[in-house]
Amino acid sequence: MTVINAFKMDGLGNDFIIIDQRLKIHDLTKKQIMKICDRKFFGCDQLIYIKKSKLTDAELEFYNSDGSKAGACGNGTRCVAYLLSKKDPQIELKDEILLGASRVQISKIFKDKIVETNIGRAFFDWDKIPLKKEVNTKNLNIRLIDNDGKEQFGGMAVNVGNPHVIFFVENIENINLSKIGPEIENHELFPDRCNVTLAKIINRDLIKVKVWERGAGLTKACGTAACATAVAAHKQDLSNSKVSIEFKLGKLLVNTEDLLNIKMIGPVSDIEDIKIEI
Repeated sequence: MTVINAFKMDGLGNDFIIIDQRLKIHDLTKKQIMKICDRKFFGCDQLIYIKKSKLTDAELEFYNSDGSKAGACGNGTRCVAYLLSKKDPQIELKDEILLGASRVQISKIFKDKIVETNIGRAFFDWDKIPLKKEVNTKNLNIRLIDNDGKEQFGGMAVNVGNPHVIFFVENIENINLSKIGPEIENHELFPDRCNVTLAKIINRDLIKVKVWERGAGLTKACGTAACATAVAAHKQDLSNSKVSIEFKLGKLLVNTEDLLNIKMIGPVSDIEDIKIEI
């Protein structure tokens, strides 16, 4: 049996187990990752490896709870940035952390566990999302059926490190995301699957959302989904360039003024030291 020293954190309930691989490498199998993420064991939405990097403060590697690899994780990046600013003796007390994953991300640490992360660029081209064929990414014409049997067709595709599809609806509670989430995640248009977001425009400064994450299922929050929703809403002139994305446990503020450098800011949790025996 292997004993792993790790950390547990969350961003608005979107929770992570974080393993620092820089001193000791733990080569976990897909089955072991799934076990750690299982709510009957430790439980988390994603598992994150912190790895050595010559170009940044650290390299990040993300795994979904189904053991699949994720391209990016906004809340996870914010959590790791805060963790390193508090726990890493080499960069302790540093208020700006440079992290590498699918793209280089700069995170800024503020008071009261508030962290801002530069998510990077949004992609709208069909082959950058990616989709299997060339279609109008502003309207994928995917069918949604609400709990009353009413149909609507839509869905805007955006890639902000992960492929996302966003549906703007009148009532996010009147659609069974547990049912339609996995169906759309595995829609034939998405060769790499996708994250699914239901979004309700409250006003130009506030959007409420519910998210089904690729490889993780229903989550209390999702950083890249917040960014994808903000980008999609602003592109369609439904919101301002700075908009709050509201999840069940709180809000993330997303700034899409520069689509090459989308910024997301919000709270992270305390750091919990844990030992995993596996």
